[in-house]
Amino acid sequence: MLVELARLEQQLGFLREIDRLKTVMRQSPLLDQSRKENSAEHSWHLAMYAMLLSEYANGTVDANRVIRMLLLHDIVEIDVGDFPIHGGSSAAAQAEQEVKAAERLFGMLPENQGDQFLALWQEFERAETDDAKFAKALDRFQPLLINIFTGGGTWTENGVSLEQVLFRYGPVIQKGAPQLWTACEQWVARHFSE
Repeated sequence: MLVELARLEQQLGFLREIDRLKTVMRQSPLLDQSRKENSAEHSWHLAMYAMLLSEYANGTVDANRVIRMLLLHDIVEIDVGDFPIHGGSSAAAQAEQEVKAAERLFGMLPENQGDQFLALWQEFERAETDDAKFAKALDRFQPLLINIFTGGGTWTENGVSLEQVLFRYGPVIQKGAPQLWTACEQWVARHFSE
């Protein structure tokens, strides 16, 4: 069987391009606080969260679909960078930039793969299906835990209040993983009482 070189070249071009995700630095530190994490590390870690914690999803989820969503969800940051939750950027401007980035990046792939990846990314962004709600919940849960496990992390750096944490993290985690939010409420309350 001959390899269709044009298809393979498109796939390899995409894989080379997404290597750049390793250079997009986030505000969240590693747990040992030796440096900030990058977006590729964040995506990998979220995929592990999905694999281990799918039993806490609100509804029935396909963990493999959630993992795929999470591996793709931040690829757009190659073009637009990371928009930190505490950064105060315009949601509309961010969404517009990310749509253009998704179309460019997934457009590098053979059409059938590009369309499939774009559809998964869009599903994540809309957060209407159980899979997407759970993926979004994990995307908020992981940085919340980093802040808890690092004694305040970016919350302290950015002067984030208890009310801001409850408002920015709570609804998303509650919608996709209410049991995880119940645990978060306890950790957050303890953190802000110390």
